[in-house]
Amino acid sequence: SESKKSIKANNDIIETADLPLISGIAADPKDHERLKEIEERLNDLDNYKISFQKKLIELDGNRLRIQEELNELKEKRFEHEKRLNDIDINLQIDSEKIAEEYNLDYQGCLEFRLPDYDYREGAAEANRLKREILRLGYVNPEAIEEYRILKERLDEQAKQKEDLEKSIADIRKVIKEMVSEMLTRFDRSFERIQANFTQVFRQLFGGGNAKLILEEAEDPLEAGIEIIAEPPGKKLQSISLLSGGERAMTAIAILFAILKLRPMPFCVLDEIEAALDDANAERFAKFLRAFSKNTQFIVITHRKPTMEIADTMYGVTMEEQGVSKVVSVKLEDAVKVAQEEGA
Repeated sequence: SESKKSIKANNDIIETADLPLISGIAADPKDHERLKEIEERLNDLDNYKISFQKKLIELDGNRLRIQEELNELKEKRFEHEKRLNDIDINLQIDSEKIAEEYNLDYQGCLEFRLPDYDYREGAAEANRLKREILRLGYVNPEAIEEYRILKERLDEQAKQKEDLEKSIADIRKVIKEMVSEMLTRFDRSFERIQANFTQVFRQLFGGGNAKLILEEAEDPLEAGIEIIAEPPGKKLQSISLLSGGERAMTAIAILFAILKLRPMPFCVLDEIEAALDDANAERFAKFLRAFSKNTQFIVITHRKPTMEIADTMYGVTMEEQGVSKVVSVKLEDAVKVAQEEGA
């Protein structure tokens, strides 16, 4: 009610302050007293407001302090609950351990309880007994038989290891001997192929010179081979600088140089002279005819000079649409028939 009165008085002040002053008329003394009274009440209200704010700050501080204490109590409660939970778990584990090792429950353990039992002395005695048990070690009645079986297995594996090491040493020795023999045979065969290559090259080209050069390498069996050819009228040069026909003829010379080293009873050639011109194809055909005394050749070809020196020709013809037929002709018989018809 006092606050309402003060507010009303304050409103009266405002209303009085808003009234216009009348010139020449003096203010009423009662108004001054009333104004003074209102100002005193306002000062009292300000002081009360300040004291109330201080009290409010104090209460707020107390609230924060109480809140902190409440949080601490909650943390302690949580910690105690956790400890109780750990104790329950440990009791459960101990109960299971006792049931497993001693086949007893809690009620069964009560009859062994000692009223004046000292836990520390009991723990020390239990540790001492455990150490004594560990010193005894694990007693296995089957140890002797197991040792005998393991010893036999160890001896067998040791023998197998010795045999394997001996086999490895023998294999390495054989490999070394084989590599040495291969190098010897390779050198000898390479020299003979080199000589055959030069001879065959001159027969195919009607002159010139050619040779094989073994490149330097740590392992001669893996070294590269450079082919040097000198057709008639040209300088000695690498095969990569020759024309296509000359390269083909040089490759044919290498092939027959290898065949001459180790003749084969049977050989198939698939259009080996396709890149040769007519003159070189004819030379190849004559050389093949001379070489065929020791080796039987089956040649797939479309070149006439090669077909002319063949003993028998096989071809595929289509007498009817979509029907293929293999035809064979012995040139010797064909020549006889032609001669008889001409006579």
